[in-house]
Parts: sequence; structure tokens; C-alpha cells
Amino acid sequence: MAKHPQFSETGAELGAASDESNQELYGIGELAEELGISQRAVRFYETKGLLKPRRVGVNRVYDRRDRARLKLILRGKRLGFSLQEIAEYLDLYDEDPEQIRQVRHLLNKVEQAIEDLQRKRDDIDSTLEELASIREECLGRLKAEE
Repeated sequence: MAKHPQFSETGAELGAASDESNQELYGIGELAEELGISQRAVRFYETKGLLKPRRVGVNRVYDRRDRARLKLILRGKRLGFSLQEIAEYLDLYDEDPEQIRQVRHLLNKVEQAIEDLQRKRDDIDSTLEELASIREECLGRLKAEE
């Protein structure tokens, strides 16, 4: 299975997870513990339609594909993407077996995020300079009073 550069092994896992013959199943507790999140968080992503586990009786069971999707969701959140953006990305994966549209979509979102973070960095740098200047003025005034 080819690896997808944008998500390394996680992207490859999502594609490989469709192979039903090698199906590993997880309970909600196992999945949550492995990924360091709460069961409530897993259920939240289900309610948003990002995960669709099977049910065995009253229990949710997750396969490798669900696990890979959840890893992508968590990575997307960590990188600052909205749930809507993550959902769009995951939907594209299902629509385009070659992942060309998915890669283009991801590249666009990543470039937007880089631009946004650069603007924020510039704003922070500017604010820090202004605060340092105010601090120097305050220290100078206090020193003059002594």
C-alpha cells in the first residue's frame, strides 16, 4: 500500500483499513486509551458524523479504518483545522481513490493555515515590541523618580 506524504502512515492506514480480511476491532475504551482521549470525545466525533462504528449488541466496535480516521481527526484538530474542514478532507478520501483531490484540498488548507499563522506571528512580534517599549518607558520613569 502506498504511503500518502501528507499523513505518512496514517493516510496509508486509512486506505489499508478497507481490507476486510485483516480486520482488527477495538472497543471504545481501547481506542480512546490508545489515542489519549476520552470516550466522550470519541462519541462526540461520532455525533458529528466523522466516525461510523459498527454495533455488536449495545457495544460500539471500531475497525482499523475508524482508528485511522480518528487519528486524522485528532491531527487535524491539533493543526488547527475545523471539524468542517476535517470532514471535507475525509469525504474526499472516500470519493477519490487516487487521492489527488484530497491532496490538493489539503495543500490549499495547509497554505492558508501557514499564512494565517504567519500573520499571527507578525502581530505577536509587533505587540511584544510595543510592550517592551512601554516597559522600558515605565522603568525609565521609575528610575528617574528614585
